[in-house]
Amino acid sequence: MDYGLKPLGREKLSLWLMLTPTLIGLVFGVLGSIAATIALSFTHWDLLTPPKWAGVANFIALFNDPKLAKALTNTFQFSLLYVPCVVVVSLLVAVLLNRKIRGVSIFRTIYFLPAVTSAVATALVWNMIYGKDTGILNYIIELFGGKGICWLCTDNVLLALIIVNVWGAIGEGMIIFLAGLTAVPREYYEAAMLDGAGGSQQFFHITLPLVTPSIFFQTLMSTINAFQAYDYIYMLTRRGQGDSSFPVVVYSIYRNAWTFFNYGGASAQAIELAIFVILLMAFYFWLEKRYVVYE
Repeated sequence: MDYGLKPLGREKLSLWLMLTPTLIGLVFGVLGSIAATIALSFTHWDLLTPPKWAGVANFIALFNDPKLAKALTNTFQFSLLYVPCVVVVSLLVAVLLNRKIRGVSIFRTIYFLPAVTSAVATALVWNMIYGKDTGILNYIIELFGGKGICWLCTDNVLLALIIVNVWGAIGEGMIIFLAGLTAVPREYYEAAMLDGAGGSQQFFHITLPLVTPSIFFQTLMSTINAFQAYDYIYMLTRRGQGDSSFPVVVYSIYRNAWTFFNYGGASAQAIELAIFVILLMAFYFWLEKRYVVYE
C-alpha cells in the first residue's frame, strides 16, 4: 500500500527545480571532492605543476612518517577522552534542564550558545584564559598561592583541549538528549514512583535504557567530530612554521597541503582517516543491534 502524496505534473517540475541547487552541491561539492581526493592520492602534486602519477607511493609513505604516527596517536587519545565526556556531560545537563523550573529556557540558551559562537572568536577567548603569564586561569591559581601552569604546552595541552572542545559541544548534545528525554512516556515514571523507586533507580532503569537511541546517535556524531577536530586545536596550539604542540590528523593534512604543498600526501592521509572512521562506524552499528533499545 502506498502512503503519502505524490507530486504530479507541474508539481514534479517545481520539486526538481527546488532540489537542483542541493543536487548540484551534492554532486560537485561532496561527490566531486571525494573523487578528486581519491585521484590526487595517487599523484605527486604541488599545486603549481601538473600532477605526476605516483601509484601507491603516498600510501606507503604513511607507514614511514613518524609525524603522522604521532598525529594518529594524539587523535585517538583525544577521541577516547572527548567522546565519553561529551556524551556524559551533555546527558547530565539535559536531565537537569528537563525539569519545570523557573528560567529553564534561559539556561538552555546559555548552554547552547557555544554551538552557535564563532570557533575562532571562542578560541581567542580561551587563549586569554590559558595564557601562561597573563592568563585568567593562572591568575586565579596564583591568587590562591599556587604556581602558574603552561596549559598549552605539550604536557598539559590534551587536558586543555578536551575542556574547550567538550565545552563547545555540550549545547548540541543537550538538544539531542532533551529530544530523547521528552519522548519517554511519563506513565513509566508514575508507575515507578508507585512502586517506591527513587530518583536514581528511575534514571538507571527507565531513563537510561529509553534514551539509548539518543546516546547512540550522540556517540556517533561525537566520534566523527573528534576525528575531524581542527578549529580549536589549530587556534590554541599553533606555533611557528605551521607546527603544533598537539598535532592531530586533520592538522597534519592541513600542514601537508598548505605548508609543504604536498597535496598527494595530504589526500592519502584524508583517505586513511576516512577509512578509520568508516570502520569505527561499522563497529558502532554492530553494537547498536545489541545495546540500543527502541520502543
